[in-house]
Amino acid sequence: MARRTKILAATGALALVVLGGGAAFYSVTGDAGNGSCSAARTTAEHMKPLVKGEVAAVELRTRPQPAPELAFTGPDGQPMTLAALKGKTLLVNLWATWCAPCLKEMPALDTLQKEMGGPDFAVVAINIDTRNLDKPKTWLAENKVATLPFYGDPQAATFQALRKAHKVEGMPVSIIVDKSGCELGIIQGPADWASADSKALMRAAIGKP
Repeated sequence: MARRTKILAATGALALVVLGGGAAFYSVTGDAGNGSCSAARTTAEHMKPLVKGEVAAVELRTRPQPAPELAFTGPDGQPMTLAALKGKTLLVNLWATWCAPCLKEMPALDTLQKEMGGPDFAVVAINIDTRNLDKPKTWLAENKVATLPFYGDPQAATFQALRKAHKVEGMPVSIIVDKSGCELGIIQGPADWASADSKALMRAAIGKP
């Protein structure tokens, strides 16, 4: 355990978390596959040549399956799930103020939402701070992250749901979900989401040239 933790700390690519009594480590699970996501498989194939550069760590699903039905609060403070956003391609990101690599990503995620957000795409950055619940919004304001809608999960249930589904074991983490609610890919660790590489990958996920 100590050796593995040191390795992760040295890379700086992943923040270890302890949620629900378990330590989290960097790994990616396999695909179960689902017939309702056959179109997503074609999309993932189109994305494959674009997994490079700043988004080289993205692991595409070879057999896409429905994304977990994550539940959280929306910008209006009311409960919602990913299903409410069906019809849009989503970049779903879990972040927390105690996760330094997460914070480093936020300005780039804000830029991505500003430049590409609209009827067919959205960045859904879900904060999972469980204490000092005013801190996330304060941090966003102080760092001029103003475009991203605020989604919150003070119980960190979204992380636990992904962990239970064997899709994530560390922070930060982002999943790409198509307009039908099928998971196209996952990245564990930070990325420069404002980069040309990221935008090209998101356009392919949307189905734009």
